[in-house]
Amino acid sequence: MTTTATTAGEALRPHAEEAFAEELKALAAADDRPRPASWRLSPWAVATYLLGGALPDGTVITPKYVGPRRIVEVAVTTLATDRALLLLGVPGTAKTWVSEHLAAAVSGDSTLLVQGTAGTPEEAIRYGWNYAQLLAHGPSRDALVPSPVMRAMAEGMTARVEELTRIPADVQDTLITVLSEKTLPIPELGQEVQAVRGFNLIATANDRDRGVNELSSALRRRFNTVVLPLPATPEAEVGIVGQRVDQLGRSLDLPSGADGAAEIRRVVTVFRELRGGVTCDGRTKLKSPSGTLSTAEAISVVTNGLALAAHFGDGVLRPSDVAAGILGAVVRDPVADRVVWQEYLETVVREREGWKDFYRACREVSA
Repeated sequence: MTTTATTAGEALRPHAEEAFAEELKALAAADDRPRPASWRLSPWAVATYLLGGALPDGTVITPKYVGPRRIVEVAVTTLATDRALLLLGVPGTAKTWVSEHLAAAVSGDSTLLVQGTAGTPEEAIRYGWNYAQLLAHGPSRDALVPSPVMRAMAEGMTARVEELTRIPADVQDTLITVLSEKTLPIPELGQEVQAVRGFNLIATANDRDRGVNELSSALRRRFNTVVLPLPATPEAEVGIVGQRVDQLGRSLDLPSGADGAAEIRRVVTVFRELRGGVTCDGRTKLKSPSGTLSTAEAISVVTNGLALAAHFGDGVLRPSDVAAGILGAVVRDPVADRVVWQEYLETVVREREGWKDFYRACREVSA
């Protein structure tokens, strides 16, 4: 895909294959294991790219996903078979992030993407038409506009469908023939596109969207489902937030989050306690707000705090920089969630040793 930015450095958010091009190149050079048809790397190298590691030449591969190794291994081996992959999980479990990096490592191109919404038409998955050509010359291959899925089939690449359960059920089922027969009929031309070896599809779906547009049993059978869990420990979640904040900060010219490690840990602690309905020591039960308080939202809160510190402070992340972001993440319902937040502040934060400055900052923005 051609982009308007001439170099990866000019893009606000480079695609995975651009941002980590050197790592992918080093992995390809060191990879002497068998590769499935059309794959840029072997399954072992794809898993190493996602999980991180050191290569014999000294190249360090940074981890893209922090979680159980077996989850990544199952996801990679699924793509090496003829079954599509469905990444399922609550918001903030890195489904899109993992999907993008899998496609980048397997096919070298993560841009064959269909973004699922309530208004996604069938043409986004099958194909559309150039209506000027269609009116002038009638149906022809020149007038046909291939979807990302069709292109992936023809080129033996990995296609991605984000937020599958947000797509209307009748449009979802367009994928059944693609995934079962590996063909995409074009009845207007009496033709079909057959998938080339190497084609596969990664879809993501949000646990919270169950019942919005439930997948049909016929479509669900075409997927191997891998559930991405929330980070198991506070340390793991702090590590994920810190890593992503640093990556985002570099692209936005923000100060490093290293000096604000204490605030990152506080944000993660608040989110985990309110999300789980109990304090970390297990002594106090809490009411949970209506929001998800995901790891992705924690990353957003800290990144916004770093921007405040950089542009309106001394460049060091402080409680006052993250307090407003936490309030916005927690209080989605202005009545019920505000009660939950105030109760948490007074019963937990106020009494916690070393959190007085954080309590004052939160009280100030909550007033």
